[in-house]
Amino acid sequence: MDYRIVTDGSCDLPPEFCREKDIDVVPFYVSFGNEDYQKEIVDMPIRKFYEQMVADPTTFPKSSMPSVQDYVDVLKPSVAEGKAVICICITTKFSGSYQSAMNAKAMLLEKYPDAKITVIDSTINTVLQGIYVLEAVKMRDAELPYEKVIEELEAIKSTGRIFFTIGNIDYLKHGGRIGKLAGLAGSMLGIKPLITLKDGEIFSSGLARSRKKSLEKVYDLLWQYLQEVHAKPDQYIICVGYGYDIEEGEAFRKGAVAFLNEKGYAIADADIRKYQIGATISVHTGPYPLGFGVLKKSMIG
Repeated sequence: MDYRIVTDGSCDLPPEFCREKDIDVVPFYVSFGNEDYQKEIVDMPIRKFYEQMVADPTTFPKSSMPSVQDYVDVLKPSVAEGKAVICICITTKFSGSYQSAMNAKAMLLEKYPDAKITVIDSTINTVLQGIYVLEAVKMRDAELPYEKVIEELEAIKSTGRIFFTIGNIDYLKHGGRIGKLAGLAGSMLGIKPLITLKDGEIFSSGLARSRKKSLEKVYDLLWQYLQEVHAKPDQYIICVGYGYDIEEGEAFRKGAVAFLNEKGYAIADADIRKYQIGATISVHTGPYPLGFGVLKKSMIG
């Protein structure tokens, strides 16, 4: 069966890469202060977004989910051609994007009752969602049947983890996420939180007194999880997500390769890629998020 892969803007895959891999993306919207909302990437390039955050740290950006019509506009061409669709959305604990997609599906089924549209709550977000989408692409390109791809995607999503730290907690407070991270609300000024995303929810994984210490602890969180699941390098994907500072992101990535090899987890430099965290998530993390996404590979691997 001929089918399309669709995802929302939380996937944080570069636009040119999505075009190359034949992925349709439904963008989120972002706004600074009282400015009108703009489509991320399309109207607000990520570099410009970060530069504005860094230049004006007192103005907190906001994000808004794709509308039902946004999804209809992306899904309809494929459905009209008789193609099935797999639509992968950010965790429902963070956004209503999934519900927008489901409403769009219902609208399209009224006109195209035989259409096959599967909407998946990925239970993850940002660059890890991108990795999850790429697993779907690998299976599609290997010509796995539509239903098998859905089955595999549902099977691996619970293995997804994000371990990261941020520059400060101001953005989490402003975005209302601090209440989900017990113990951070009363933290001392300048403290660096460690955060884990699991099953679509964020959890506090400790605190550090400096950026350097927080990054070291993120390495430890990664290693603890790899040991917990008895991971082998050929079974799991590890990627790095970074924000404004690409040089720090690359140093962190290289450090991870060295760290894992020292632990006896043999991994090549090319096996850990880095991706820039997009506006959808950085409105909550600020300009300096840095960490790992981990996901078990699909049957294609």
